[in-house]
Amino acid sequence: MSSSSLFTFVCALSIAISFHSIAAGDNNLIPPRREVHANGRIFDITHQVVPEMPSFNSKDGLGEFLWLFRSMKNGSVANFSKFKLPVHTGTHVDAPGHFYDNYYDAGFDIDTLDLEVLNGPALLVDVPRDKNITAEVMKSLDIPRGVRRVLFRTLNTDRKLMFQKEFDSSNVGFMEDGAKWLAENTDIKLVGIDYLSAAAYVHSVPSHLVFLKSREIILVEGLKLDDVPAGIYSVRCLPLRLFGSEASPIRCILIK
Repeated sequence: MSSSSLFTFVCALSIAISFHSIAAGDNNLIPPRREVHANGRIFDITHQVVPEMPSFNSKDGLGEFLWLFRSMKNGSVANFSKFKLPVHTGTHVDAPGHFYDNYYDAGFDIDTLDLEVLNGPALLVDVPRDKNITAEVMKSLDIPRGVRRVLFRTLNTDRKLMFQKEFDSSNVGFMEDGAKWLAENTDIKLVGIDYLSAAAYVHSVPSHLVFLKSREIILVEGLKLDDVPAGIYSVRCLPLRLFGSEASPIRCILIK
């Protein structure tokens, strides 16, 4: 059998199997969508990317981002989708070039981030619900020296801001003095938070400048921390290797 004949046969067989599966009732199957895996040991702390999720400074949310440009229903041998997203969408990570143009020009992009910082033991803490993260709040959390990865759960989680379409500039986040206190008085190198920005809106620029100046602190933003007990976990965060990009969507999990 020639290669072209073999390809035609494989395609025909694939289509026949698909039709057989539909006839057998497989189209009634319900795909599982879990937030907790492995009998409660693994928590998915990544927000599902959907058109209705918030996008920075937008009233209209993310909008449609995914489309099927080749469809089996229209004669293609397989389904092929494309997507187009802002790199700061949903659960994402920032690189130093986000707020420092000289770092951006020098190539300090997502592909230069240290995966060792993004993966390892992490502490999930609850921030006092009536405050932004100031130096005073950081002191009150009493995070021990040696702790390198901290996820900060705030009022943003209680208010379910990541589930609201319109961007909310009243989000809780780091004030400049809180960012400075963390950078100068702790060993924290991964800062995770539960909204699109690690900073309070009014201190967005100065707080990011403090965090990213040393190129040693990595910001993971937009975490999904609902119903996850505070405590010590192993965090696993992997960004896409987007050459030249100052941010990337990221998949994050916590493992007990």
